[in-house]
Parts: sequence; C-alpha cells; structure tokens
Amino acid sequence: MPAEPSTRMTAREAIALLTGAADFTEHRPPPRTLPPDGPLGWTGYDAARERAVERTGEAESVVYGTGVVGDRECVLLSFEFGFLGGSLGQLTGDRLEAAYELALARRLPLLALVATGGSRMQEGMVALTQLQRVAAASTRLRAAGLAQLAVVRDPTTGGGWATVGAGADVVLALPGAQVGFAGSRVRPPDADPYAYGAEGQFAAGQVDAVVPAGELPGTVGRWLRALGPHEDLPAAPVPRALPTARAGSSAGAGAGTEAGAGSAAGRGPVAPLPATGREAVARARDPQRPRAEAYLADYFTVRLPLHGDRSGSTDPGLLTGFGLRADGQPVAYVAQCGTPTRPAGYRAAARTIRLADRLGVPVLTLVDTPGAANDAEAERAGAGAAIADTFAAIAAARVPVTTLVIGEGGSGGALALAAPDNTHVTVDSYFSVIAPELAAAILKRPTEETGATADQLRLRPQDLVELGIARSIVR
Repeated sequence: MPAEPSTRMTAREAIALLTGAADFTEHRPPPRTLPPDGPLGWTGYDAARERAVERTGEAESVVYGTGVVGDRECVLLSFEFGFLGGSLGQLTGDRLEAAYELALARRLPLLALVATGGSRMQEGMVALTQLQRVAAASTRLRAAGLAQLAVVRDPTTGGGWATVGAGADVVLALPGAQVGFAGSRVRPPDADPYAYGAEGQFAAGQVDAVVPAGELPGTVGRWLRALGPHEDLPAAPVPRALPTARAGSSAGAGAGTEAGAGSAAGRGPVAPLPATGREAVARARDPQRPRAEAYLADYFTVRLPLHGDRSGSTDPGLLTGFGLRADGQPVAYVAQCGTPTRPAGYRAAARTIRLADRLGVPVLTLVDTPGAANDAEAERAGAGAAIADTFAAIAAARVPVTTLVIGEGGSGGALALAAPDNTHVTVDSYFSVIAPELAAAILKRPTEETGATADQLRLRPQDLVELGIARSIVR
C-alpha cells in the first residue's frame, strides 16, 4: 500500500496530487523588476532570493495556472514553502492577483493550495499590503458568483491564512498541519498548540474538514462539482418523505416520494393525520420517527458537509453543507436535528444559505427543533442577532429555498429556517408559535391544560395548510 503523501509537499507536488502530472498548464504574470535588494533595500535580500531559486527551482513563492481535478476545470494556485517560507512579497502579490483574475476571465472556480508563513519581512509594509490586493481580487471573484476552495497545508499562518486560506468559501486542511494566524515564532510561549493545528481549527469551526492527502483528489473533485459554476437557473428541491414504517425508520432506507404523494409499493401504509393538536405534538416528539440524517441520506447520493460558524463555535445539532442528488444536481442543505438550535448553528445556516445563493445553488432546509437555545450561554453568544441574520439570509435569497418540517417546529427558532410560501410539512410534525407547555405557562394556565392549549394553537399539519403556512403535507 503506498505511503500517505506528506503535508510538507512542494507547490508542484501538491498540484500533481490533485490534477495528475499532465493536467496542469502553468501561467505567469507580466514580469516586474524589483530595485536592488527589494523595495526597502534590505541588504542580502537579492542573495536570499537567488538561494531560494536554486533550492526550489521556482522564481517566486506561488505557482498558478489551470488544471482539471476530477472532471472539473479550475484555476489552481499553490504556495512553495521552500521559497522564503512561502512568504508574500510584491511579486507574490502579482501572481496571486493574476490567478484570481484568470479565474474571473475564464469563469472558473479557484483552488488554492496554501503553505505560507505570512508576509515577507524583507519587503516590510510593501509585503503586508499584498493582503489588500488579495482581498480585493477575492471580492471580485465572489461578486461574479465563482467559488473559492482552499486546501491548507503545513504550515499555513499569518496573512496567507487570513486571506487566501480562511477567506475561501470552503476550507479543507491536511491532518496535522499547523494552521493559525500566529506562526510558531510569534505566538505566546504558553499557547496551546492544539489551537494552532488543523484539528483544533476544525473543532473551533474554522475548517470544514480535515482530509488525508490520499483522499483529497476525490473530495476536491466532488466539491468542485457541487460549487459550480452553475449557469442554468436552479430548480427547486422536491420535498420527499421517508418510508412511513416507524420501527427502525432512522436508517432512512428506500426512495422518497414527492410532496402529497401516496404510499409506494412495499413502503407500508401512509400514516393518518393527527386528530388533535396534542397528538401532533406527541408524534413529532416520538423518538422512533425519522430524523434529519435519515432524510439527507435518502435525498442525496453525495454529501459534502460545511462545518462551523467561522466565529469559533459549532452546533452539532445543525447540519449544513452541499449535496449531489442522483441526477447530479447540487443542492445546499441546512438541517436541524431535533435539539435547541444554538447561535453557532444559525450563523452556520446563514453562511451556507448566502454561499448557495451566490453560487446559484438551490437550498433545502429541514426544520426540527423545540426552539432556539435560550440558556445564558446562548444569550451571551448572540442568539437574537444570529437568528435575525438567518431570517435575513433566507429573505434575501434569489435561489429557490424549500423547507420541509420533519418534526417539531418550535417558535422563531424554527421559523428562521422556513421558506416563506414554500414550506411543506410531514404527517408527524407540528409548527407552533411556541411549544404548548410554554404557551400554557405564558397564558398562566395550569399544566393540565397543556393538551387543550395544543388543540387551540392549530399546529397540526392539516391546520398549517388551512392557515396558509404550509403548501402541502408530505406523506
């Protein structure tokens, strides 16, 4: 069995890993001549550059061009850490900006293979301002609806991490890679090394996945298929139900049915609608009913998770990402898993919806929560602002957003993920202004009146259709 490629690859080894040796065409920007020893006249800088050229065979710390990963063409840029630590100088900025502009001109996604120690000391502030050039070029690409995918290698620190790396739409990391804004020579001596590694950044929601090098070609190829570009107007996702048999239903086997369809051969009888509000709540809370994982497994042939809120937190009770259906169409998903959704979950949801909207990918949301988390930690983490931002992301979306309520629809914490005028409900779900127990408490009713309160709230699937809240009942 071949050895796993090292995280300390050269720029061209990293490109070859993704594309194969014959599938990369290098480009170069127009030549620029630096003054002797660079813009600062740093004594010995020219000699250091000459040694870097001899050692690596590269003229600068970045190589870029076009290539094919899987079956998708993209623009690749790859850092050569052996060239002055992969640092960014003025000529590096020329190459980075040219790579982004090439992607813009060709309407291709940009794939960055990052390994850098940050800005080049010998060029001082001139080197640091290259980060502004990169940010501006990245913004132009984003405005054009083109995706940016980064693979962070060992090490990825400083301004290179804070622009090309962390600024990408999707961030993958190689196992064990050093990843962080502060490099090993400038961070506090008592700092926890885990916080500066790929695995620590994943735990903090800053990296979407840690992927072994041998799995990168397949993973990146699937991401490029999902991210596009997609020139055609996307079709709305079709709400689908899992088999209605309740025992073992969490496995999610079998094909789904379209909204409103009856039972299929071999799938068992269609569950009846709940007779009362209290029955609807009980069925939504039944531990045997299908959960989000089962619906996603049934709907997608490939799932590519996005991870974290990019603000230092994650919510394991909310799943986000992109998936490929059996017909090859990509669909972004945001799925609640039956727990109170935390602020990090709402931020991750808003991030996913906005990315899908920018790339022209339709969105499917699965609603299943008793409500937003309301503990003190959630309040300190900005629950209100995070929920408001999720409402805004859905309201502003230009792509089709389809919602399926698969369990509990508790208050604004559920509504934040619901598409206006395109929400559907399953037979074992409910949607309410608030949970019946809390509604009774607000109305100062005794607990024995909770069931009657549930009936009065008209929260059953059929009630929601009658009230115009839901378009259909998925059976």
